[in-house]
Amino acid sequence: MTIFEVSVPATTANIGAGFDCLGAALSLYNHFEFSLTDRLTITASGEGADKVERDETNLVYQAIAKFYQHIDRPIPAIAFHTDTMIPLSRGLGSSATAIVGGLFGANLLAGSPLDRMQLLDLAIAMEGHPDNVAPAMLGGCQLMASNQAGGWEFCDLQWHEDIAIAVAIPDFELSTAKARQVLPKQFSMADAVFNASHLALLTHGIKMGNASWLKAGLQDRLHQPYRESLIIGLANVQAAAIAAGAYGLVISGAGPTLLSLAPMGTIGSVAQAMQLAWRKIGVTAVTKCLAIAKDGTTFKTH
Repeated sequence: MTIFEVSVPATTANIGAGFDCLGAALSLYNHFEFSLTDRLTITASGEGADKVERDETNLVYQAIAKFYQHIDRPIPAIAFHTDTMIPLSRGLGSSATAIVGGLFGANLLAGSPLDRMQLLDLAIAMEGHPDNVAPAMLGGCQLMASNQAGGWEFCDLQWHEDIAIAVAIPDFELSTAKARQVLPKQFSMADAVFNASHLALLTHGIKMGNASWLKAGLQDRLHQPYRESLIIGLANVQAAAIAAGAYGLVISGAGPTLLSLAPMGTIGSVAQAMQLAWRKIGVTAVTKCLAIAKDGTTFKTH
């Protein structure tokens, strides 16, 4: 019996001024094992395993069903196991890994009739937007924009080797729906221009490792000011990270995880400062120093 093991990286979206258009894959993974069997079997281990559905409402299974519907074949009996390293509802793309993992695994079981970009199209259709599923599937730091044909263009940004990443993951959840509800329906011309110019600067800062460009480009006026009230202690953690040497701090995805970019030599101190700042106000947080996951989704057989 062939078992396909699929590894999908965590993602961070909305990086600084890159609201809904900039996302990066991070070196923290969910792993999925798929095999053909005689009946549907779903098992789970790791972070939040007790919350993983064991029936057809499981998001991985829904992605599998979407794939077989797309290729117009009946869904075979499948056994799959989820080993979760990425916490749920924390702004690190856990749902995107389920969608991408399910589609990728189903494609392997079916003999790989679709290529990676076709699978990405299906993932976007399921997720509704590309800023998490695209870096999860493709890897790297992806800038996304719609094209004239109604599809998407993806620009893989070179990430300077000296820009390190620290995340602080608090012990409370924040739903994407709730984080969306606090956003205004309209923005001023000044705020639109601010984010457009700062996003352009951020992309060049990421490529060149330019400290001034990164510090400016990580500012935002479209989502972070409105979501700050949903994340206790955000200002405290931000001030602590910058004091420890970070270029800046942003909300990862819809939050509540907070992410800092800093020079490689200071990233450990930045992570420690973030954790301590939250601890001082009674919030327990896990910190991780991560890298860009350049390869995106990968697989092996055994």
